Amino acid sequence: MPSSVRAFFDREVKPHAPDAWLDTTKRDPKDGRVGLIGYEINFNRYFYRYTPPRPLEEIEADIRAIEGDIVRMLAEVTGGPATG
Repeated sequence: MPSSVRAFFDREVKPHAPDAWLDTTKRDPKDGRVGLIGYEINFNRYFYRYTPPRPLEEIEADIRAIEGDIVRMLAEVTGGPATG
């Protein structure tokens, strides 16, 4: 394994993922060197934080208020009465 791969791994990966390791048995079929080209980052696994939804009553009140705003704006545009 080229020292540049090990140096990169030690410098850029190990500080952030101490349990990470290199599988030197995996070889790229094109050049026969250690490692395969490509990677996957599961963003949900590392960055997602669950936030429970607000109570249903709050959400419903917001929707009703927005509906009222829409009815008022439509009344302004159409010249009709605002019934909301």
